[in-house]
Amino acid sequence: MIIAAYFRAIGQIGDNRFLRVLALGVGLTIALLFGFTVLFAWTVGLLVPDSFAIPWIGEITWIDNVASLAVIPVMIGASVFLMVPVASAFTALFLDSVADAVEAKHYAGLPPVAHIPFSESILESLKFLGILFAVNLLAFILYLFFPPFAPLIFWGVNGLLLGREYATMVARRRMGPKEVRSFRKRHSTKFWIAGVLMAIPLTIPIMNLIMPIIGVAAFTHLFHRLAERDQVAA
Repeated sequence: MIIAAYFRAIGQIGDNRFLRVLALGVGLTIALLFGFTVLFAWTVGLLVPDSFAIPWIGEITWIDNVASLAVIPVMIGASVFLMVPVASAFTALFLDSVADAVEAKHYAGLPPVAHIPFSESILESLKFLGILFAVNLLAFILYLFFPPFAPLIFWGVNGLLLGREYATMVARRRMGPKEVRSFRKRHSTKFWIAGVLMAIPLTIPIMNLIMPIIGVAAFTHLFHRLAERDQVAA
């Protein structure tokens, strides 16, 4: 079911509404990461002294420039980890457009949904972004102690968070808060697996820009399949 949901999502990637969200998400993500890199390099330049003297060598005046430039490759490497929360948070702003496109093509006849106000979407995205950053920062400590297992830790942790958040975002379009919590808990293992399958490609350049959109579409398919199964079981 989970694999099928992802293949159906990939099959719709050429949809104009998907491409629009992709363009917005890529633009905003690159802008934020670029701005963060510039700010970080500027801060390092302020903290590192312009010059200092070394015995028998003399005064060195270029160390601050080297330190600022060294930040760039560090931030490029860090962007692999930062891309997960940043891209996911921005995609959450435009969730309805992707989910609407999926439902219009594959689930025609559904009643319209009450779209979440844009201001509320921003607050939810910022909250999710903060949680992802905080958890990934804690996970980074585990990476240092268990470097061979760093990819598995990264995928497992982010898969859990992404699965929980994307399941919530999609389900709340058609369920109340209590129903969403019950639905998410009932299918928590499936959502975790789906989240891991989303987190793995998020560490691959280019794919990490497309994957949040595919993830939203896949979770929309997964929600409808699981909700239908629950109705049959009831």
